[in-house]
Amino acid sequence: MGLFSRIKNMFKDTKNEDTREEMQKRIEDEEQLVAEEYDVDIENEDSIKQEKEKTTNVIEKSVDTKNLKGQEDGVVDVKKDVKVYEKGLTKSRQGFVSKLVSLTSKYDKITSDYFDELEEILIMADIGVNTVMSFIDRLKNRAKSENITDPSLLKEIIVDELFIIYVNDEVLSNKIQYNSDGPTVLLFIGVNGVGKTTTIGKLANKMKDEGKKVLLVGADTFRAGAVNQLKEWSEKVGVSFYGKEDSDPASVVYDGILKAKEDNIDVVLVDTAGRLQNKVNLMKELEKMNKVIDGLIEGGASETLLVIDATTGQNGISQAKAFKEITNITGIILTKLDGTAKGGIVLAIKEEVGIPVKYIGLGETKDDLQVFDIEKYIYGLFKDMM
Repeated sequence: MGLFSRIKNMFKDTKNEDTREEMQKRIEDEEQLVAEEYDVDIENEDSIKQEKEKTTNVIEKSVDTKNLKGQEDGVVDVKKDVKVYEKGLTKSRQGFVSKLVSLTSKYDKITSDYFDELEEILIMADIGVNTVMSFIDRLKNRAKSENITDPSLLKEIIVDELFIIYVNDEVLSNKIQYNSDGPTVLLFIGVNGVGKTTTIGKLANKMKDEGKKVLLVGADTFRAGAVNQLKEWSEKVGVSFYGKEDSDPASVVYDGILKAKEDNIDVVLVDTAGRLQNKVNLMKELEKMNKVIDGLIEGGASETLLVIDATTGQNGISQAKAFKEITNITGIILTKLDGTAKGGIVLAIKEEVGIPVKYIGLGETKDDLQVFDIEKYIYGLFKDMM
């Protein structure tokens, strides 16, 4: 089974979900069988009650009701996340995916014109010229080797190959690498205007809901109002804050981590300056901050997360390449993905920069910052083709 069919079944087939209603039906069926087997008078409530208790115990053991509620909650959470992906990727789905559907309807046979139009659609989706050229070559080879001439039969292969572009035989982790000894420090980098401070606030809220003690550190002392903006977010989501305007960023980080240790903080989220136009100064500033963190936390910062505005398209990829030159980036957060019809940027960033996407912003509310899941993304993007 290809990825196309597997993901379709994963999110659409609910036949195997064991619910409390099904369990209750099984209990009622067993009650009737018990009554018939022991020739119990249905009107005799005491007899029925005893047999019902006996039957319920047997059924509950087989169903494992202790874990059933957690399983049901898990199913609800997955469905909720999938709905967020579906809604957040509406513009992209109505953009280039609808064009893919139209392309399939337009041609009854695979031709060079078909591939030319497909190439144009993918490039317009911000997947990137180099990535698209490689993808088209792979698609042509598969069509030839598998003797496929009908465009409608290519749609599953298109989804499979786009998935392969992202995964590329690697074990990708979208998990935050938490420090087992002492506070976990996460550095956030990115140019001004990409939604960095808002993203930090949303992530702080998410981690707080997971039961973690969070501290926000305002080390972007260059941009006017940046420290106060982060402080407002800390108050809004109810987490701790440390920051000083007109101070050396490294000294703010130093004092912030000392505070985190004193207050038994679990996670420290550090906002940094984003003046990419002066890469030398920014690189020195990040090096200095990392040196401070290394001196206070064994293993240093657990993550350096680059925040990119998805609506900027290829400019966002250029930013990723520029930041990669000056510091070690462990993951990318794509904001405003719901605001673009060019959702292919997720695939382009991974292919062209080689850094996994860890979070995506799919709306304005705190719940719309989602841990990136490639299968939910593929489903949210291509559900109209499934």
